[in-house]
Amino acid sequence: MLGATSEERPVTVMVFGDSIAAGYGLDQEDAFPALLQKKAKDEGFDTIVINAGLSGETSAGGLRRIDWVLQRPIDVFILELGGNDGLRGINPDVTKQNLAGIMNRVKAKYPNATIILTGMEAPPNMGEGFTSRFRAIFRELAHEYDVIFKPFILEDVAGISELNLPDGIHPTEEGHKIIARNVWQYLRPVLKAKQAG
Repeated sequence: MLGATSEERPVTVMVFGDSIAAGYGLDQEDAFPALLQKKAKDEGFDTIVINAGLSGETSAGGLRRIDWVLQRPIDVFILELGGNDGLRGINPDVTKQNLAGIMNRVKAKYPNATIILTGMEAPPNMGEGFTSRFRAIFRELAHEYDVIFKPFILEDVAGISELNLPDGIHPTEEGHKIIARNVWQYLRPVLKAKQAG
C-alpha cells in the first residue's frame, strides 16, 4: 500500500535558478516556472513545479543553498544558473565547478531525478576569450554529467528589446512565455516518460 501511495504522487519539478526563474520585475505567476506548471496541467500531467529562483543568485550561492532546497523530494531538476557569474566576470572554471557541485548533490540525494541544464551567454563586453569559455562550460557539463541540455535559456528573447524590461536583461511577461514554450520542448518528454513509469 505504501508503494502505491508513492507511485501516485505528482511528478515534482524544481526550477533552481536566478532572477530569470524568479521572474524579476513580474508577478511570480507570469514567470516561466508558473507557465510550465500551467502547460503541464493543460496537457493532463500530474505535476508540481517548484520555483526555487532567487534574484541575484550566483553559482556559488546556489551551491550553498542546494542542500536546503533538496529537503523536498524531486523528480526533475532544471538548473538555470550562471548568468550572474558571467555578468560579474567570475572565472568560468569556478562557475563550472559550482554547477558540477550542485548536480552532484542532486544526483546523490535523488539518483532517479532527471536533470535539465540550461546554458547562458556572457555579455560581449567581457571579451571573446571569456565569452567563448563561459559558453563552453555548459556544454562540457552536459556531456560530463549526461544530462538534458538546453544551450541558451534566453533563446529567442535575448537582445529583442520588446521582450525585455528596460534594463535590457530581464524578460518581460511575453519573454517568459517564449522561455516557457522553449523549455517545455525539453520538459514534456521527461514528464511523459515519468508518467509512463
